[in-house]
Amino acid sequence: MEGSSSNEEIKTIEENGFNWRTGFIYPTILGGIVGGGIGTLSKHRKVHGLANMSATYATNLAIVTGCYCGAREIVRLSRHSEPDDLFDSAIAGFGTGAILGRLQGGVPGAVRYSIGIAIVGTGIDYAAIKLRPVFKNMYESVAAGDEKKNSWFKWPEWLPIQVLDEEAQAAKRAREENLRARIRDLTKED
Repeated sequence: MEGSSSNEEIKTIEENGFNWRTGFIYPTILGGIVGGGIGTLSKHRKVHGLANMSATYATNLAIVTGCYCGAREIVRLSRHSEPDDLFDSAIAGFGTGAILGRLQGGVPGAVRYSIGIAIVGTGIDYAAIKLRPVFKNMYESVAAGDEKKNSWFKWPEWLPIQVLDEEAQAAKRAREENLRARIRDLTKED
């Protein structure tokens, strides 16, 4: 027994590939921002004030998001699963919803919150998995060299702002010099 446990490696959080920024901090901050936006649209803002409602919604959604993301990572580490496993998201949503719902509304609240947070959290994680390649391509095309920039995004032809390559810049300079020469000729005739 002792020999078998020494041969097995116990992975720490850092070795297991968990990044606190992308797995916990960024989603929590984003949850707070979305909650603040929802608070600005709340029907209670007229009674309690816009700033108060925005801060309340931002705080509540940031707490829920932080609890969910933390629970999702704990489940992922305990199950030794991949980061994109949606079953981890569902388990974390049920657990987080049950705890937060119990604090808010007793047993009926725990059932409602656990189902709701599991569905919403798993849906957001599913959408993030599906949209990750799209955002990665957008980021690479914006942050990469000129050859990728021009292939992904091109300014419309009618727009005066253009990103020109060397050939197009040389042609533009030649047209401008030709136009200046014609203007000089016209001014000399007057």
